[in-house]
Amino acid sequence: MSTTSPDQAVISEADLRALGVQAYEDLGLTRRDAEDACRIMVLADLFGISTHGMSRFESYGERLVIKGINARPAIAVERVAPALVKVDGDNGVGPLVGMRSLQAAMDVARECGVGIALARGSNHFGPISPYAYIAAQAGFASMIASSATTSIAPWGGSDARLGNNPLGFGVPNPEGRPFLLDMAMSVVARAKIRDALKRGESIPGTWATDKQGLPTTNPKQALDGFLQPMGGHKGYGLALLVDLLSGLLSGAAYLNHIKSWMHEADQPQNLGHFFLLIDTKILGPQRWLAERMTDFASILHASPPADPARPVIVPGEIELNKMEHQRKHGISLDAATLQVLRQYASRSPAVRP
Repeated sequence: MSTTSPDQAVISEADLRALGVQAYEDLGLTRRDAEDACRIMVLADLFGISTHGMSRFESYGERLVIKGINARPAIAVERVAPALVKVDGDNGVGPLVGMRSLQAAMDVARECGVGIALARGSNHFGPISPYAYIAAQAGFASMIASSATTSIAPWGGSDARLGNNPLGFGVPNPEGRPFLLDMAMSVVARAKIRDALKRGESIPGTWATDKQGLPTTNPKQALDGFLQPMGGHKGYGLALLVDLLSGLLSGAAYLNHIKSWMHEADQPQNLGHFFLLIDTKILGPQRWLAERMTDFASILHASPPADPARPVIVPGEIELNKMEHQRKHGISLDAATLQVLRQYASRSPAVRP
């Protein structure tokens, strides 16, 4: 591990994984569960999605300590139809429940060509792109979604009733890079609004509303209010669809039945997840798919950019470029995050980089 600044450090993928696994074990998880959860979180950091990687260990760890999350969940998979499984996460760590749900969906998709997993009893499960990437590497196209803590008002409403529910997709390329699209339902993340407040800048009126539900350019009013869904009423409808698939149909909590991550940390959130996988290997030879995916990307890349400094890209390329760089040169991690991991892994100094 090397230090690039007082606030940042660089750590190898292997060292970060080992540190995270030990920290989870010291919080009560089994070795296998810790490895499954860390697989998602390390991929998030490799992709450069640091807000949803190991930095989440601080909130996950706090909830494990106060029993808001079950460290030893009995995750149950029930096959209710040939291609459909229900997963009860037993209030386990979100990335662990997400991984088990993904694995269950892949298992039935291998048999049926299509596999669906509906999960309940979960918590914040990180970004979607790591799951879509794992699925794509195994030859599966995917649609993945999750419910989330409420932060968006209904279209035209004045209080938070639905979550900034993430939705993502992946399509494999057997001889190249997969297509990966990972998006939340708001125009921007709250972090961008917080940054504007720190800089003393105004924000576009399309980003958020004040607490009365009226559009605002004041970042302080926006942080006291609600995020705006992308695409206006269309984004609102899409956020509701994600909640219906992930929360309502799975048997999980939905809308404002979901417990607050910040204010009710000792209570199970009962978040829900939705995984739909297609086994592309049965659609045709892998060479056939590779040729079509490569042609697909080349058509887009060949479009003359409006700004020569910003060539056309395919969703997922930024994250995959970041992963390639960080696997060679180490993962850039916030020093405070590294300190939290070390504190939780204090009983095993041998794994600390």
